[in-house]
Amino acid sequence: MDESPGKDREFTGDEEATSSSFVSVGSSPSSRDREPSSKWMAFSSPADQTLPDDGVAERTVEWGLKVPTSSVSSELVSSVAGSKNASLEKVGEAGSVPEEFPRVTQELRAALSTLQQTFVVSDATKPDCPIMYASSGFFTMTGYSTKEVIGRNCRFLQGPDTDPNEVAKIRNAVRNGKSYCGRLLNYKKDGTPFWNLFTLTPIKDDSGNTIKFIGMQVEVSKYTEGAANKAVRPNGLPQSLIKYDARQKEKALSSITEVIQTVKHPHSHIRAVSKNEEIEEFKLGDHLPKSTEQDDALGSRVSSSKELDKHQRKSGRISLTRLKAKSQGKQEEVPTVEPEELMTKHSEHSDSWDLSERERDIRQGIDLATTLERIEKNFVITDPRLPDNPIIFASDSFLELTEYTREEILGRNCRFLQGTETDQATVSKIRDAIREQKEITVQLINYTKSGKKFWNLFHLQPMRDQKGELQYFIGVQLDGSNHLEPLRNRLSERTEQQSAIIVKATAENVDEAVRELPDANLRPEDLWAIHSQPVFPRPHRRDTPSWIAIQKITESGEKIGLHHFKPIKPLGCGDTGSVHLVELQGSRELFAMKAMEKSMMLNRNKVHRACIEREIISQLDHPFLPTLYTSFQTSTHVCLITDFCSGGELFALLDKQPMKSFKENSARFYAAEVLIGLEYLHCLGIIYRDLKPENILLQKDGHVVLTDFDLSFLTSCKPQIVHHPVPSKRRRSKNHPRPIFVAEPNTQSNSFVGTEEYIAPEIITGAGHSSAIDWWALGILLYEMLYGRTPFRGKNRQRTFSNILHKDLTFPSSIPVSLAARQLINALLQRDPGRRLGSKNGANEIKQHPFFRGINWPLIRGMNPPPLEAPLQLINEESIAKEVQWEDGVLVSSMEMDIF
Repeated sequence: MDESPGKDREFTGDEEATSSSFVSVGSSPSSRDREPSSKWMAFSSPADQTLPDDGVAERTVEWGLKVPTSSVSSELVSSVAGSKNASLEKVGEAGSVPEEFPRVTQELRAALSTLQQTFVVSDATKPDCPIMYASSGFFTMTGYSTKEVIGRNCRFLQGPDTDPNEVAKIRNAVRNGKSYCGRLLNYKKDGTPFWNLFTLTPIKDDSGNTIKFIGMQVEVSKYTEGAANKAVRPNGLPQSLIKYDARQKEKALSSITEVIQTVKHPHSHIRAVSKNEEIEEFKLGDHLPKSTEQDDALGSRVSSSKELDKHQRKSGRISLTRLKAKSQGKQEEVPTVEPEELMTKHSEHSDSWDLSERERDIRQGIDLATTLERIEKNFVITDPRLPDNPIIFASDSFLELTEYTREEILGRNCRFLQGTETDQATVSKIRDAIREQKEITVQLINYTKSGKKFWNLFHLQPMRDQKGELQYFIGVQLDGSNHLEPLRNRLSERTEQQSAIIVKATAENVDEAVRELPDANLRPEDLWAIHSQPVFPRPHRRDTPSWIAIQKITESGEKIGLHHFKPIKPLGCGDTGSVHLVELQGSRELFAMKAMEKSMMLNRNKVHRACIEREIISQLDHPFLPTLYTSFQTSTHVCLITDFCSGGELFALLDKQPMKSFKENSARFYAAEVLIGLEYLHCLGIIYRDLKPENILLQKDGHVVLTDFDLSFLTSCKPQIVHHPVPSKRRRSKNHPRPIFVAEPNTQSNSFVGTEEYIAPEIITGAGHSSAIDWWALGILLYEMLYGRTPFRGKNRQRTFSNILHKDLTFPSSIPVSLAARQLINALLQRDPGRRLGSKNGANEIKQHPFFRGINWPLIRGMNPPPLEAPLQLINEESIAKEVQWEDGVLVSSMEMDIF
């Protein structure tokens, strides 16, 4: 049997037919060598130098987005799709394919052909799970023809280096009708190997029987760490600063949702595509940061058809430098209340409403990129504490510039960029700077992977830890090839000086961003040290029964651990851990225990998130925020012990209401308490970043508690008293406004985090975000509480993000909501963060809005929550876990009630 890569292998009796169907499905387009995009350069490029269509498409993979191809590309895809459909009609005549092969309906084929993902659909009811449909991209990108694919099993893309362990996982998933997402090495028809991020999902009938499998492929060869993901440092931690598999899996799982829903509901998808909203041209530039000139041009194209938006909305696509500059200048006044006739009352249904399965399964918080990963400049980070000072991080832009893949450069010294014309005297200067641990800026000739030389303005900057010891080196590259002086064959002094300012600023940004991550040289046990630190009672909670019970143990010198808590029942499960109701042994005090698996946190780049959450909760002392009583770790888990909120999630309460929405009095009450909680967080320098009904818990008395701080950002805050100007030549009036207390975090972040429907525009654009994103989320929350849905949600993540950036804010006329409520929502959902209500004077601006008239802010804790149509039901506190025990962080019992 021919086992060469790319050759189809016959099925034998020793192979598992149905369970190996998806072992080696194909990939998305291979990475092509491209000129680096001008947006990563300090110099302006000629107008005709634009990123090629294939480059644009590949760059958007990491954002979960898709873009229209050029006319040429469209013709090519149409040609491929047309030939594919023609082949589908004739394939039964081909001698190489069995006459009986699975077909898809015309309606399903039409719906699937509109998708841009690369995928196959197989028939799970037939032996060997034959392919019944393959997207046009599958044929184009793998090199196989329709006759070689349709009606056959997918294993023909396996090769000598395909990992048998991943193959076994896929077989097991197929055998049991389960899902799978992983990366494995596959081979194209010409024998070219590629890294395939493969996502497998079963489609089941009403009886629960698997009838189809969807296999989606994304080629990640350029951006994955590949085999380097197994490289570890002497301390046992990963050599790479970022684990990319987790990033790419999260994006893939989001992207496959659209394929799943299309297979399940082809008619609904076709109907959605026919809408004007769906066929609007989608521009990549609307989702990535632009230069100032581009921002101005784009802003003029996004003007709303509504007069209200013409006056109040601005494009959210602003650069980080513009945002900072604007915040330092004079703020524009918050728009005044508009007449009712200008408020939009007619509402078009979201294009996601036809797909009810997506209603509640996309509400998980997403963590698509750290601030470090979103710096779109050419740079690497090396670790001089390791032999040969290897690269431990390389930006995507650096990969574009040099044409290397991430797998090829991680763990290597930067000297691979040198070539025959590289000046060795300059190289010696760089070596001296490394040895002396000082910064240096030079220009020298370097070479890309294909051998093309470029003039590199290179800046080296050492990074030191809090003790002043050398931690990393940051190397920033800038391609100045288009700006050489012909006679001197180098950059002019003026150009070099201007460019040096840019690369040094980039290095400073990298230095600041990388400090959010744990030091890669720490011992594994040191990563979680904060969870073993003692917790002390805060002033307003020290006399509560819960704290008294905890202190009875700690005062004896005993250290609280897992064995002190009796498991009662599971409360919830998230993407990084689970929450259990537990009882403190020897008392009747109940707590909520959040447990997170260490290995999962490492693999998903969430170690720093877990540590930030622990640090934040330990500082809180507020009735609408959780109390941390203790934290501890086992060999496998870290655990936080906090308040048990017997009212459950606000989301569940909202979902129980007849119209999935609250009356205005209830929405006002909950929004007011959330507002006070956010005000307190901002005063501590905490940007919440994940406000949503699922993260709002209800206490026994119906008051709220904000929870889950793993996506929050902790920075500094400088509280200030703002005095209103006194009119000149007039005595102070009794009605003169009192001074107001303003406390907002004063540092920006650029991480791509949040929950899809609640993410603010500036997070999507990468413009840098401040605490104003929490006020945007408050507007979304209020909208959802009043209307039973969020305003911008689309049928997939890409469409949701597009709606957030461009779609007009509408209010369904079928649900009566006051003018004041609609005006408040509109003021909070300003796309320009500088004009958003709350961005200037914080929560005080929002408190003074007419919607909150009648709220007694100082005494809101004593208010009784307004009555609900479906009243609050408390969680049953009776134990359902009998004779169970903890075993190193996992609950062991016949019930299989594990921590995860």
